[in-house]
Amino acid sequence: MEIEVLRPIFTQLLTPHGIAPVEAFPEEPRLLFKQTPGIEDRAKIRFILGRQVIFAAASDDEVNRLTKHWRAKLTPQLDNSSESFSEQDNEYLEDLASEAPVIRMVNHLLERAMDLNASDIHFEPEEESLKVRCRVDGVMILLERLSHKVTAAIASRLKLMARLDIGEKRLPQDGRIQYKLGHRTLDMRVSTLPGVHGESIVLRILDRSDVGVSLDHLGMPADVLKAYNAVIRQPFGMILVTGPTGSGKTTSLYGTLEKINTGTQKIITVEDPVEYQMQGVTQIHVNAKIGLSFAAGLRSIVRQDPDVILVGEIRDQETAEIAIESALTGHLVFSTLHTNDAASAVTRLQDMSIDSYLISSSMLAIMAQRLVRRVCQHCAEPLDLLEEEAQALGIERSLYPRIQRGKGCERCGHTGYRGRVGIYELLVLSDDIRHVITQGGDANVIRAQALKEGMRTLRQDALEKLRLGVTTPEEILRVTRAI
Repeated sequence: MEIEVLRPIFTQLLTPHGIAPVEAFPEEPRLLFKQTPGIEDRAKIRFILGRQVIFAAASDDEVNRLTKHWRAKLTPQLDNSSESFSEQDNEYLEDLASEAPVIRMVNHLLERAMDLNASDIHFEPEEESLKVRCRVDGVMILLERLSHKVTAAIASRLKLMARLDIGEKRLPQDGRIQYKLGHRTLDMRVSTLPGVHGESIVLRILDRSDVGVSLDHLGMPADVLKAYNAVIRQPFGMILVTGPTGSGKTTSLYGTLEKINTGTQKIITVEDPVEYQMQGVTQIHVNAKIGLSFAAGLRSIVRQDPDVILVGEIRDQETAEIAIESALTGHLVFSTLHTNDAASAVTRLQDMSIDSYLISSSMLAIMAQRLVRRVCQHCAEPLDLLEEEAQALGIERSLYPRIQRGKGCERCGHTGYRGRVGIYELLVLSDDIRHVITQGGDANVIRAQALKEGMRTLRQDALEKLRLGVTTPEEILRVTRAI
């Protein structure tokens, strides 16, 4: 049997059922499964393949390994010899984007990115190639390098899936793709940007199966989690989560809402965009084109009798003022800011012309966070901390006699890392810290007082995770060097 026969049915039939052919399938007709397929499914597979096959149980790891093997082996090939994929009229591009080779190639790239648990996929046109990269655990890796001739076809296919204007290549566009992969449904946020060599397209993957991330499993130290749980159960006040883009702020806030969403409170959010839909929560999508900004949405929210309000981000003075006023008038308000650490959030609000006494009166706590990659537990091995690493981290080498590193294996894509964990810095406002803020103390003074009261910094939390074998010196330096 020709291997090519597997191509059209692999993702449509085998992958959704958790089934994969053995590597020597043409000679040894065996299909391995994670869970026993039903009689009808087995009969359908045999009918389509046109031959008798043996079904055998296998581990999830083995089926996943074979799935990746066949995806790579059955990589679709576009006809790069023709100039037909260059810029053409809109009708032609739409027809081209609907052709099987282009569809197969795009699906293949999306599925490979899913295999790697990527959070973003980047289609980056260059002078002589189309570079496809994805972000895995916060780090960019190369997925594929295609001929530049297919750039227009791939871009048109993605824009068609996102219901964007194929003919508009001069202005940025935003859209959304819903993509089914087996039993999972993925929402992908799509952003296009015109460039010198073609349109750069970035897909942000929002996996609905990740919505239920529990606050208890994000990596907060036990004492930080206990203090944070106490703060989020206060009847009113403001809680800020700070950090750069991609530091897990949204995940922490969704986990927080899930924790307090017991059905006894009215919870409303205003977000840009609404990344995940939550049961029992009223969610508003910001739309600047029609004048629905964070400030406008927040102003309307307070008239809806909410108990808890989540503002996706405080970007300007007006939003900050309304959020603080809401916190002072009996609402529990959550929001985010882009600052390096917890204490700097106060300075940021002061820079927005918010009075210090309002900040000290309304603020309950500020939590700064980052994400570091976890050492892959399947290939981890104990090693000595090097002297130069200890010096770079500013620690005593004798306090960290052995650390964990991943050698690299199939499960972690030979990176030595698998997944990420949060590092946290929780500043709970005591009376003394409120006094410092009211007196106009800057971030350094606020931080000093918080450390005196027992606050652990981001770097200190990261070093504790190093001691426990969760992460590596390289990750700590990469993520916390600027702090």
